[in-house]
Amino acid sequence: MPVRNRIVDMHSEITEWRRDFHENPELLYDTHRTSKIVSEKLTSFGCDAVKTGIGRTGVVGVIKGKTNNTDKVIGLRADMDALPIQEKTNLEYSSKHDGKMHACGHDGHTAMLLGAAKYLAETRNFDGTVIVIFQPAEEGGAGAKEMCDDGLMSEFGINEVYGMHNAPGLPIGEFNIRPGAFMASADQFTLDIEGVGGHAARPQETVDSTLVGSQIVVALQSIASRNTDPLKSLVVSVTSFQTESNSYNVIPQTVQLRGTVRTLSNDVRDMAEMKIRKIVENTALTYDAKVTLNYERGYPVMVNAVKETSYMVDVAEEVAGVANVDNNAAQVMGAEDFSYMLEERPGAYIRVGNGDTASLHHPNYNFNDEAIPFGTSFWVELVEKRLPSV
Repeated sequence: MPVRNRIVDMHSEITEWRRDFHENPELLYDTHRTSKIVSEKLTSFGCDAVKTGIGRTGVVGVIKGKTNNTDKVIGLRADMDALPIQEKTNLEYSSKHDGKMHACGHDGHTAMLLGAAKYLAETRNFDGTVIVIFQPAEEGGAGAKEMCDDGLMSEFGINEVYGMHNAPGLPIGEFNIRPGAFMASADQFTLDIEGVGGHAARPQETVDSTLVGSQIVVALQSIASRNTDPLKSLVVSVTSFQTESNSYNVIPQTVQLRGTVRTLSNDVRDMAEMKIRKIVENTALTYDAKVTLNYERGYPVMVNAVKETSYMVDVAEEVAGVANVDNNAAQVMGAEDFSYMLEERPGAYIRVGNGDTASLHHPNYNFNDEAIPFGTSFWVELVEKRLPSV
């Protein structure tokens, strides 16, 4: 039976898995229920090995082909965690847990890779080994790094690694991808400013921490507009400005700023951090304030390897048709911790259309089950083309 026909036959089953995951979202590394179900299903499919506890709650399945003449091993990754968002979809399978929902489609990613694993374990029409990777804590927890730090790539001998994400706004049945930098790095900073508080009617007796913070916010915007090559991308956003006072007549002693820095190249990333430090230090010096800056580097730039990107393009064109694959997609300033896996092994990351739905991380978002045949078929075709039977 052709791959697509078999996957279509599995559509309702995979949809049931997806909706069960949707009803029972779990955050970060607390994916115990999801991980248990994934592990049990991989075992029931007849995987040659199933290992849990990689990257705390990650699950890995090993599927060997009918032959192994090349010793080639490829990894396919899906993320499992949800977000701390109150769902507003009113679906019959809405989240059962207040303040938690699958607002990024990881329920769909997990279900599609499970569907591919079931098909591959049944047919084994490939030469080599497939490693299916189910990762926790993509949403801010760096679960991919945890799995890599636990020896994921070396323990399973992975040569190449591939990832997929749904894309709201991209029509069902379409894919997009690009070689090189595809998604941005994501750093964050917290800045504590201490001045001298006092009465709002006597500002000359104070060191106004609110003024210092405001000057810093404005100055930070010059990094992108005046320090960065206009042909390169940088976003510096202050997302929180909090004082210790909510009174009309009090100049607060302290202010805390929080923000994020995103870019698509390491040289701009280094420059932005250096400039932030200088702006903070020199502005505080100008106004006689004290400052403490905590700057944390987060997910690195996600870079698709050129050769592996071309493999994904070829497969996507086979699954969806040439006209439905954009191989030079726009870069994305959002971040993705699959970047850690791509730092360890060559590979690439593709996006599959989710149709006209609410955006990611929105309380009305829902993964579109019509994308399942395309995503699942893509994984199967990728394996059979990268590991052709000899």
